[in-house]
Amino acid sequence: MTEKLNSLPDWFDEVPREKSYRSIFKFGDPKIFHHPSPKMVQAMIKRLNLPDEQFKQKVSTGNEVIDFEFLTGIDQVHVDAFQEMVGSENVSTETFERIKFSTGQTAEEAMRLRDHQIDFVTDLVLHPRTKEEIAEIVAYCNQHLIPVYVYGGGSSVTLGLRPAKGGVTVVLSTHLNKIIELNELNQTVTVQAGILGPDLEEALNDAPRRFGSQHAYTCGHFPQSFLHSSVGGWFVTLGSGQQSTYYGDAVDLVLAVEVVTPVGTIRTWDFPASACGPNVMDVFAGSEGIFGVVVELTWKVYRYQPENRKYMGFVFPDWASGIDACREISQGEFGLPAVLRISDAEETEFAFAYSGFSGSLIDQLITLLGFKPDQRCLCLATADGDKSFTRNVQRRMKSICKKRGAFYLGGSPAKIWEKGRFTVAEREDLMDYGVLIDTLETSVKWDNLHEIHQKVRAYIKNRPDTMCATHASHFYPQGTNLYFIYSFVGTNIEEYLEFQQGIIDTIVESGGTPSHHHGIGRLASPVIETYLGKENMDVLKALKRYFDPNNIMNPGGVLGIS
Repeated sequence: MTEKLNSLPDWFDEVPREKSYRSIFKFGDPKIFHHPSPKMVQAMIKRLNLPDEQFKQKVSTGNEVIDFEFLTGIDQVHVDAFQEMVGSENVSTETFERIKFSTGQTAEEAMRLRDHQIDFVTDLVLHPRTKEEIAEIVAYCNQHLIPVYVYGGGSSVTLGLRPAKGGVTVVLSTHLNKIIELNELNQTVTVQAGILGPDLEEALNDAPRRFGSQHAYTCGHFPQSFLHSSVGGWFVTLGSGQQSTYYGDAVDLVLAVEVVTPVGTIRTWDFPASACGPNVMDVFAGSEGIFGVVVELTWKVYRYQPENRKYMGFVFPDWASGIDACREISQGEFGLPAVLRISDAEETEFAFAYSGFSGSLIDQLITLLGFKPDQRCLCLATADGDKSFTRNVQRRMKSICKKRGAFYLGGSPAKIWEKGRFTVAEREDLMDYGVLIDTLETSVKWDNLHEIHQKVRAYIKNRPDTMCATHASHFYPQGTNLYFIYSFVGTNIEEYLEFQQGIIDTIVESGGTPSHHHGIGRLASPVIETYLGKENMDVLKALKRYFDPNNIMNPGGVLGIS
């Protein structure tokens, strides 16, 4: 179907009803809406071969109120004990709140909420006020064999928040969301684990006024979930931000942690380096709550110099030339850009439509110059740091890309992307009409990138009328990541889960990793031992037995450990 819609779809444009299913799966501010553009809708119709009728009638909105009660499995004597620890106002057995804090942001969870399928619900929600209260909670739960789950910002896309065995969910972002200290001399900030990205970044940008520092700073970590994810969550899931090529991944930015475990509290030192045996902090990086609760982190900060930022956009004639240029940039040793993203041909056409670029004069010009639709690839970049540094990065990148046949688009495409880079609300709008959109990602090396890209795309595209848009967006001298965005019409949960598992299996079988920056959770846990191997899994299991001998910390399959 290629005819244009006669009118825009009737997008859901209301604040979700209080205590509704939609109020749980709506991502972000309930009062803010960012609907698909007309050109994005037209691109979806074309790519998925949809009839116009697809956007005439909503399949579901999930705006129904949750009006039933789930009995808690926690005995009243335990409820009373927790109320004594954290205050009665910070303990909830209310059904809606328990469902809310049992749910992340996977497509599966949104689909189940739309169908009113509630399978896993925590028995009790706790909002501790201090790390001492967390220690008391963990000790009590260890004594009474009560499972403990941790909720930061709620942005997990790996089923990491699912309370598979009941128990209590500890919410960190309610109270444990403060900056403890900015140390300008060491260029670090120590924070409570529940602080959300915007609160940290705003404080650092305003550091001269708030903390009396000489410079303004940035945290350097900007995942797409930035507005609604916590610093502790970034670390325990091995997260990666959109500017990671320059600043590093979350694990590169953390110097020290404090973790409450069932066998005691572990504190690591914040020295920049130490030859004192294996770094215990690394045990908790990516541990996803199976060993304990991260309560504090010391984070590296960088000078905030937005006035020096350079924006760049390029279009390459094909995927291979774009990847070659990105590899040369990553290995050039002249300085790394902050953002570096290269979209394959399918994502490029979708991005052009999404931004309104399709059909523009510049689009017509580059087409005439030989950058053909469904072959050309869009590359976006920014450079951060000192003025002389960003100028040099821009100059060298333009030279490399030109040699690889790229056309320089100027800075506007990167600026447009940056403006909307944290917006992911379109998924809700599309799912209202039965159009599913989801993502999976993997780490790759330069020598297996193209094989993995081709094999995973082939698997996804083997399903009729399915879109597969792919980009690489986190770069290292030794490789990058591939981020697959796939979409099709479908509301059958079991059919979707089978297809999703097939993508994960194909990624691993073709030489990729089960995750690059989303973590493992329960989503990719079935393949984690295939990827790590038995010996590595035995190490993780041994650590689990030491830190959590009674298996109370996030039990039920996270990282493949039951």
